[in-house]
Formats: sequence, C-alpha cells, structure tokens
Amino acid sequence: MPKAPVKDASLDNWLAYLLAIHPTEIEMGLTRVSEVADRLGLRELPGTQVITVAGTNGKGTTCAFIEQILLASDLSVGVYSSPHMLKYNERVRINGEDVADSHFIEAFDAINRARNEISLSFFEFATLAGLYIFKAVSPDVILLEVGLGGRLDATNIIDADICVVTSIDIDHQEYLGDTRDSVGREKAGIFRHSTPAIVGEPNMPDSIYDVAQEVGANIYPVNQAFNYQIDACSQTWKFKGQRLQLDGIPLPQLPLPNAATALAVIEHGWPQLSPDIIKRAIGEARLGGRLETVSEAPLILLDVAHNPHAARYLASRLEAYKPKRLFALCGMLKDKDCTEVIQTLAPLVDHWSFTELQTERSASVEALRAALTVQCDAHTYDNVDLAWQAISSEINDEDLVIVFGSFYTVAEFKELQIGTA
Repeated sequence: MPKAPVKDASLDNWLAYLLAIHPTEIEMGLTRVSEVADRLGLRELPGTQVITVAGTNGKGTTCAFIEQILLASDLSVGVYSSPHMLKYNERVRINGEDVADSHFIEAFDAINRARNEISLSFFEFATLAGLYIFKAVSPDVILLEVGLGGRLDATNIIDADICVVTSIDIDHQEYLGDTRDSVGREKAGIFRHSTPAIVGEPNMPDSIYDVAQEVGANIYPVNQAFNYQIDACSQTWKFKGQRLQLDGIPLPQLPLPNAATALAVIEHGWPQLSPDIIKRAIGEARLGGRLETVSEAPLILLDVAHNPHAARYLASRLEAYKPKRLFALCGMLKDKDCTEVIQTLAPLVDHWSFTELQTERSASVEALRAALTVQCDAHTYDNVDLAWQAISSEINDEDLVIVFGSFYTVAEFKELQIGTA
C-alpha cells in the first residue's frame, strides 16, 4: 500500500496517491463514502441550501445558469462538478473562483486520516473533499453535480433541498442499464421526500414519476409545471412557471432547455430575486467546453459532446452557422456510442480529422473512421497536435472548426492552444 503524502506534499502528489490506493475508477455504492462523511460530520450543512443536479447531459450548464443568477443576486455559491478540463481545482468553485491547492490538500489529509481502514475511490475522495471545503466556507448555496447516475453516486449522501434531472438518454449502460426507463430510475434516485424535484427532460420516462411517487417528492416536469418559448421576432424567450413569469429574456449562449430548468429551480428556491438580474445573468452565463468559441476567424468551437443526445443538440446548433466549410476534429472514448455520435454529425461535416486521445480508454481512429458509412474526406492522426496542424494548414477565415467528442479532446486542444500562446 502506498504511503500517504507528507504534510507539505503537493496537490499532484496527493492526486497520484488517491489513484494508487484505489485503482478501480468507478465503484458504485454509498456505504463506504457515507461512513467517512459521518466521521467528519460532512452530511449536515446548516445554513446552506443544497441543489443536486443529475442528468445525462446539461448538468454543468444548468449549474452554470443557477450559479450566475445567484452570484449576480449577491448570494455566495459553492459548485462541485466533474470531470475537470485542465486543472483538478476546477472541480470545486467558490463564488466563481477555483479553489486553491492548499484547500484540497487540507481536505485530502483530513479525509485520509478519517477513513482509516475504509477504501475510497478517486471520485469519492473528490466528493468528500468538496463537502469538506464547503463545510469550512459555509456558502449560502451549494450546487452538487452528480458524477454518474444518481442513486448510487457519492453526491447522493447529501439530502438536497432541491433536486434536478436535466435530461435522460442512454449512456454508461454497464452501470445505469440500457433503457431510458432504467436510466431515469437511477437519475431520480436523488429525489427526497417533500422536496421539489425539477425535471427538464421533455420526454420523461415513467420511472422518474414512479420514483417521485415512491419517495414522496414534489415533481415539477417541464411542459407541465413550467414551460418556455422563443420569440423569433425579438430574439428573446419567455418562461412561465408556477411562481415566476418572465419575458424578454436574452437567448443564452448555453443550451436554452437548461436555462429554463435553471429558472424552475430559481422559482422554487428564490422567487424573490430581481427579474432584471435574472435576465442579465442568463445572457452572461458561460461554461468551458460547451460551444466555447476560441477563435472568430476562422470560427473554432469546442464542445464536450460525447453521446447521441449531446450530438443531436450540437448538430442543431452547428446547422445555424452555415460556414463555407465545416471541419471536425474528433476524438472519443471507446465506451461511448461513437457510431451514432459521428453519424449524427456526418451530414454537416465537410472534412473529418479523427485522433487518438492520451488515455487507455481512447477509441481507435480506425473505429471512428469506420463509423462513416459514406465516402467523404476523412483522415486519421496519432494525436490532437498532428490533427490540428493538418487542419490549420487548410482552413481560411470563412471556415468553421468543431473540436468535439470528449472532455479529453477539448482538454488536449486547450493545452495545445496554451502551449502555442
């Protein structure tokens, strides 16, 4: 068993230690993480409202909208999310700022001492560290983004004041099942008795309603408890909930369905907030790797879309740009539905560049290339750097480049841009 890092060890030393002591990346279940949380008193967060957000896609963007609205309203906000893009510190934000290394090191040391004989996964350590930091800071609101599923995810050791399910689609079948009904049941596992359960999925599986009934949650589904509509003439949209009604809202940079879901959360938690502040915050909300623009001419967009549901949304957004040519730089993980993702975007893309990723989970470029069932311009590369070199020698200011397929793909491209800045 590796020895725990010494007192003045770096965050990188700690992260390496956490990976070494529990090599199983994903281990579902709440028994072990609950026991350690109880030893540290992390399951009670007095004076803080907790929102837990689950869903196949849209968790991060929904949290970003809520965070922006609450911060603009002078509330203090802590956000726990995963995975990170470039730095581990991105996983915990306090008032919009990533937490410093020293806070993580203190948290990891305390958790490691408290766990004693209990083995924790990397994600369980991360979740407990987030809770440890939040307990020390005591923000007005904590947003917990579920890592995988909901029912057995480490974030579910906390009883949230408001629970959210953003969307439902097939992903992580080995853990969540291979039907939308089974996925819905796992996501709805975060619901609690007599608390609001906001559902942003328009085609809600029956299992979500069933779980709400079983636990006694107060369910608020989109198109029933709240709805939204675009005003094409003014390029704004309106929201109608049970307590909150707004019109003339700026169209957001992030997905509109998640903005509406965020407003449903706001109306249940903070219905007194200023409509003008809410509208402005919706227009200002951003999140890295979600149709993120890193160049205007040529237009270069980054998106972490990695499953069919996200690919369909990405395709709908790309259709609106109508560039001279669309170049795709794509790298994916082999446990994803690469074929459907690629085929969803194939009708829009003029030039494909498939790349290996710097992880053992990377899909092979041969497998990605094979997903294209029609003849088209497609090339394969050993890494993101080589793929980008080839693309950058071909594009001009009227073209669009979409870099997508995984958090790994976007992160490797961002690191490349940093290195050449």
